[in-house]
Amino acid sequence: MSAQVEITHTFNAPRELVFKAFTESEHLQNWWGPTGWTFNVTKSDFRPGGVFHYSQKPADGDVMWVKFVYNEIIAPEKIVYTSFFSDEEGNIVRAPFDENWPLETLNTMTFTEDEGKTTLTAVITPASATEEEIKTFRESKDMIYEGFSGTFNQLEDYLSKEAK
Repeated sequence: MSAQVEITHTFNAPRELVFKAFTESEHLQNWWGPTGWTFNVTKSDFRPGGVFHYSQKPADGDVMWVKFVYNEIIAPEKIVYTSFFSDEEGNIVRAPFDENWPLETLNTMTFTEDEGKTTLTAVITPASATEEEIKTFRESKDMIYEGFSGTFNQLEDYLSKEAK
């Protein structure tokens, strides 16, 4: 049984704009991450082998660092990246919320346009995970889905303001 989460969201915006919102830090900082959290981009190098490194902090909690390493980019159709929790220097660390969370997840984002609307399909899969980590990932599917859905709703709000 494969462990993956697939989330689809349709935006009322052209594919070029949605793709750009995912690839440029001046856009990302306006919508990425949980609602009400402080978001700070440390490094943004959007190319295969490049890195996106940022911190996020809830109003009443500790800062969390996350790092993406881009594997494949086909503008404006597809972004594939590995994601993991990190320290401030970018080294892989255990997730702050569950020590059995997979160290890395593989994220594939595909963007398709139809009559001016863009459908984003996100597939999140544990990478090189142990059985225990895969079990934790499966048990967390609702949390993953809610997190990405909330983030995509924020992007939708942001795009509606940008398009004006």
